[in-house]
Amino acid sequence: MTLVELLVVVAVIAALVAMLLPAVQMARESARRIACLNNLRNVGCALHGHLLARRTFPAGCTEWRQPGRAGAERCLAWSSRILPWLEQADVAAGIDFGKAFDHPDNAAAAATPLSIYRCPSADRPDPLVAGLGRCDYGGVTGERITSPNNPEKGALIHDRGFAEREITDGLSHTVFVGECAAGAWADGQWINGRNLFDQAYAVNWPTWEDELRSRHPGGGQALFGDGAVRLLGESLDVRVLAAACTRSGGETAADVP
Repeated sequence: MTLVELLVVVAVIAALVAMLLPAVQMARESARRIACLNNLRNVGCALHGHLLARRTFPAGCTEWRQPGRAGAERCLAWSSRILPWLEQADVAAGIDFGKAFDHPDNAAAAATPLSIYRCPSADRPDPLVAGLGRCDYGGVTGERITSPNNPEKGALIHDRGFAEREITDGLSHTVFVGECAAGAWADGQWINGRNLFDQAYAVNWPTWEDELRSRHPGGGQALFGDGAVRLLGESLDVRVLAAACTRSGGETAADVP
């Protein structure tokens, strides 16, 4: 083999590698997105398990507490309430729901990493956040795109759980949980009731606030009340996004993706 032939072979191999690498990366991201989708589907089943057992969906947060402030407020999250329906009954048994999320009696359970609450594409390799189990998904309290979120318009709000009949827009048109996995989200702990957000911007909009954001290309995944999981695109009209984040806004089926 001459030097020229060797260089041609090397060039061909380099070209093939250059073509294959993006395909491999795309395949890996596709697998990660499917794993994330399955996480959210299981969360949806657990929310309905809570509905069947308690006749309401869980409250988004029980006794919210201001970040960085010590107090008696329990600040317990929706994601801690559905553990028995996620095959995590042992973890749930270790939580005293009469005490705060950061009470010493709850420390061992709260520090349990749960893969069901972690998106494989998230850029946070540590399964813990500040020593507590990480959660890359947030409950939706409503939207601030069209008007202030006061009173809260979403399905997972503070200190109140809703019966199915109270979600008058329809479960299939209402986002309950969305990815919130981009950036350093200090509140992203599955026991901490601050893992909630109200949508104010487009999907994946760069902001310091808790929003529907992911590391999936082109959008973020959202769990609707009927258990369906959909990728909401970055180009989705914000008015349509706002409609999907409300439980009783009166939007028609055509308004919601």
